[in-house]
Amino acid sequence: MKKVPFFLYLIGIFLLVHPTSFAQLKHLSHVSKLPDHPRIMLLKGEEKGIQNNINSDKNWATIHQTILVESDKIIDLPPLERIQIGRRLLDKSREALRRIFMLSYAYRITRDQKYLNRAETELLKVSSFSDWNPSHFLDVGEMTMAVAIGYDWLYNDLQKSSLPILKEAILKKGIEPSLDSKYNSWLTASHNWNQVCNAGMTYGALAIYEDNPTLAKQIIDRAIESIKLPMEDYNPDGAYPEGYGYWGYGTSFNVLFLSAVQKALGSDFGLSNGRGFLNTAAYYQHMVGTSGKTFNYSDAGSGSGGVSPAVFWFANRTNTPSLLFGAKNILENGAPNMGRDRILPAAMIWGNGIKFEKVTAPKALLWAGKGKNPVAMMRSSWTDPSAIYVGLKAGSPSVNHGHMDIGSFVMDALGERWSMDLGMQEYESLESKGVKLWDKGQNAQRWEVYRYNNMAHSTLTFNNELQRVEGYAPLSGTVNKQAFTGAITDMSAVYKNAVASANRGIAIVDGQYVVVKDEILTNDKPSTVKWVMLTPAEVRINENGMAELSQNGKKLQLKVGEPANATLKTRLAQPTHDYDAPNPGATLVEFEINLPANTKNTINVLLIPEGVSVNKETKIPSLNDWKK
Repeated sequence: MKKVPFFLYLIGIFLLVHPTSFAQLKHLSHVSKLPDHPRIMLLKGEEKGIQNNINSDKNWATIHQTILVESDKIIDLPPLERIQIGRRLLDKSREALRRIFMLSYAYRITRDQKYLNRAETELLKVSSFSDWNPSHFLDVGEMTMAVAIGYDWLYNDLQKSSLPILKEAILKKGIEPSLDSKYNSWLTASHNWNQVCNAGMTYGALAIYEDNPTLAKQIIDRAIESIKLPMEDYNPDGAYPEGYGYWGYGTSFNVLFLSAVQKALGSDFGLSNGRGFLNTAAYYQHMVGTSGKTFNYSDAGSGSGGVSPAVFWFANRTNTPSLLFGAKNILENGAPNMGRDRILPAAMIWGNGIKFEKVTAPKALLWAGKGKNPVAMMRSSWTDPSAIYVGLKAGSPSVNHGHMDIGSFVMDALGERWSMDLGMQEYESLESKGVKLWDKGQNAQRWEVYRYNNMAHSTLTFNNELQRVEGYAPLSGTVNKQAFTGAITDMSAVYKNAVASANRGIAIVDGQYVVVKDEILTNDKPSTVKWVMLTPAEVRINENGMAELSQNGKKLQLKVGEPANATLKTRLAQPTHDYDAPNPGATLVEFEINLPANTKNTINVLLIPEGVSVNKETKIPSLNDWKK
């Protein structure tokens, strides 16, 4: 009796248990044949276009050379070992993707055998792992993509004995676990897990398509339907709910997915036509301040902006070269650490045909996005390194990777960051100490982590209470005039029961200084509000509600205009638990006000860079007047 291949047996069992899971194909019923290998992202012969870019533009040559330098370094590294950290194998999966993607690119462009040999060594090594850790499926998603790229791109030059080993690993350790309901809850998620895992499974399916066309089409068809969920989260304007760092993760893998299905199947099935998704590269661009640091709300790192390969896709797809303005500046100044980006070769593919000489500064100085986690960013200039930049956070702590940061803001001037966000704490440092990090209930331990609650953000705190997790603060207005650029958020729902309403507006005035205006209406109980700004600067408190902030030889004045009796204080951003990460150099500038019951209250704070003179008679209009 002929033995039934295990993957067909598995499908049979799966259909018995889940008869509707592999129903009629919704998107791929017309597909019968795919291009020959290589078919993922870069077809045979398309290397020529990349080479033309390299030869004609120094910036493309810089990216290309970075990949070759990294590939040469990889050759000297020992192959990866299956070493898990806590519940994750993710760092190994990511490094595998970086190594294999770069080496495969280097071989396809140069045809130098050393890159092929080293890629094959790495491919066989990770394929020999006992598994790719399906209990944390991001690990599987990235590892499957890594092996799929190497298998597909190097298919015609790998040793024939290697091909079945790699194919079986893709199938058994990648695709088959994604059929198990124990591991695939990401199919119904709307966050980055969906994007990463669907992309990884699709790459695996495309790589081994000719051997398993029925299964491959089902996997790809499933992904096309499933990935609509996170793509809807970009609506209506392009703001990504999980913030800057996870935009770089989720959106990059979403684009990797779109790029692969478009190239192999001739269509992305209308997925990229949504206005929110196509606008999201502008969101990402505006998230980098004039200091070079990012607006790092939610679970994001505190580093500087970099060169994102995904932005090259958006620049090409929307014919908007100005989206690459930041990347151009970074490339022309050396692009440090670019080689650590595991999908860097994709920039060479997605940017094919773009000429950096046509990349100019964006025109918009204000960007505001509604949706699950609204945000607004504004600046006084794109080209002046001393220009002012402000990012205002609205939204809700309840979103994936969210913090209690509603109303918080970052602010740059004179090339420095003055109001900051501490950003995320590395997950394993908390999980290894038993912190229940992913429970987001109102009284969850997550909110005891110092960096995650409102008391360590540049926002308001009432009666020393946490913001309400279920609360949602919309952007209630923006103003974009030559002398006054700003945004307003209604924070009332996150301070439910503490006050009747709380609204915050932040604006750049005359392109010279910043005003932070809060309007608070108390209910039938008195309340105490604490106004806080978190800063990396040294702070000296002066009289009359003023403080002088200093860093790197530059100064900024913080001035409380209203109320007149505010007493400024400082305290170090010192955590309260042994599991909290330290925050060296971070200081909280703050003042408290007692608010009587049933009263309207206004707080005005000015942030004035050194060398700017503000007329004492200047009146900051009410927030209602900002909208007119």
